[in-house]
Amino acid sequence: MRIGVIGFGQWGPNHVRSFGRIDGCEVRRVCDSAPARLTLARKQFRDVELTTDPTAITLAPDIDAVVVATPVQTHVALVKQALEAGKDVLCEKPLAATTAECRLLCDLAAQKGRVLMVGHVFLYNPSVQHLKVDLDRGELGRIYYMDAVRTNLGPVRRDVGAIHDLASHDISIFNYLLGATPSTVSATGGFFLQEKVEDIGFLTLTYPKGVVCHIHTSWLNPRKVRQLTIVGDHKMAVWDDMNNLEPIRYYDKGVTADHYSTFGEFQMILRDGAIVIPKVKLYEPLLRQDQEFIECLRSRRPPSASGDFGSAVVEVLEAARASLQQNGAVVKVGAA
Repeated sequence: MRIGVIGFGQWGPNHVRSFGRIDGCEVRRVCDSAPARLTLARKQFRDVELTTDPTAITLAPDIDAVVVATPVQTHVALVKQALEAGKDVLCEKPLAATTAECRLLCDLAAQKGRVLMVGHVFLYNPSVQHLKVDLDRGELGRIYYMDAVRTNLGPVRRDVGAIHDLASHDISIFNYLLGATPSTVSATGGFFLQEKVEDIGFLTLTYPKGVVCHIHTSWLNPRKVRQLTIVGDHKMAVWDDMNNLEPIRYYDKGVTADHYSTFGEFQMILRDGAIVIPKVKLYEPLLRQDQEFIECLRSRRPPSASGDFGSAVVEVLEAARASLQQNGAVVKVGAA
């Protein structure tokens, strides 16, 4: 498999390194518009061809698949050009700025019979995959709600706000774990450093079966926190992505209503059981993601983080933006 990588900024170098570790795979060419980045690429990967022209990858006959790791405003043109040229594409998240653009790319990929994958790397995180297995087999019972916190001091962006920048990770995790998309979203935020770009954001999403999910995002926080709490009627779980040794804890805790014979009399009984720390086998999520991309090219099957999956995340972000503009009004997903 001959790979071309467009964009050698934050994620591009990691993709070049990752694909270089996969058997039967070769990163043949790297493109970036900044000469300084290409100089760095030359130092790190001496055998890779370099170019400032993206068509030297998207239209090149010696390239089988294209990785797009550029700013979101460039995604549509680059992905469209690669798909029309018969290339399979892995595009960093978000797939596009709008749902309409995402659907255009998904339809084109289907028309051309090409694999379109979106870089929602948390789907390939070992802790998230561990939680997925346990949720699917009912380990936590009926899920009541999930609460995600993703905060840090910076980096502050100018092109998109904290919700678009950070919440997309947790939306993708919620959608993956629940195997569903939310029906409504409500979003509020704070604009402290820039007039039209939110520094903090709070989202509430409603999923099928009454599951409520909440996200707290901020790049104006003294602590870096990456945490997910899942509450079920049987057990509860906490995933701390900053803890590499013991990332997941299961709590045998819950609340039950003890009914009495007298009409209307009952009391809530708290159950406080053991805490279990499962052994999670760690691996690099990006490598696992890129491996699945190559497997999908060979088997011609859709990936977990497909174009449709990425489009659903953008649809939620669009609804969140509409809610933010309406001071937190509840917005139907798909109607923004």
